[in-house]
Amino acid sequence: MKYYQEQKKLKYAILLFCVAIAITTIHPVLAHKVQVAADVGATLHLEPNDNPRAGEPTQAWFALTRKGGQTIPLAQCNCQLAVYAEPHTPGEPALLEPSLQPVTAERFQGIPGNEITFPKPGIYQLQLSGKPAKGNSFKPFQVQFEVTVAAGSENTQNTQNVNSNVAQENTRTLPLWAIAIPGLVLIGIFLVVFQKTTRS
Repeated sequence: MKYYQEQKKLKYAILLFCVAIAITTIHPVLAHKVQVAADVGATLHLEPNDNPRAGEPTQAWFALTRKGGQTIPLAQCNCQLAVYAEPHTPGEPALLEPSLQPVTAERFQGIPGNEITFPKPGIYQLQLSGKPAKGNSFKPFQVQFEVTVAAGSENTQNTQNVNSNVAQENTRTLPLWAIAIPGLVLIGIFLVVFQKTTRS
């Protein structure tokens, strides 16, 4: 009987350790970005894996849906896409204005999309606006997505970051000690729990 209790405690300790490691190593990245405006929801996806690179073509598509989940294909939406380097001032002309084409992606057919080639690494804003092509099946909308573009091909390695004039205080990286301390604490907790389960 005692053997089964020790096994149960050991399994509990290992499970606790695995959950703690999983929670502390979660990376704050989402596969798709979602925005809602008026009665339209828009999901942005960028290929490859929502990680665009400067100087390389990136397939971008927008899954538009009405309330209730009904898809809005490009044929039913007069949509325009504008790309701005951040920060930008209202009224400033767009850096890029790619035309939208109907694309098929995942379970969506005929949704707005196109290839975008970001010129330099940095932060960009993709602004999608649209209104019904016919009638008023949905309200006019405008959604904005912030996109971070990484350095890409050799041609862009030596170019200056598009956001270089912005203060670097907004970086989201953690210092090494902020990552190491929780890890060491978790290892310590695991060792204490493990010792207690083996002694009893």
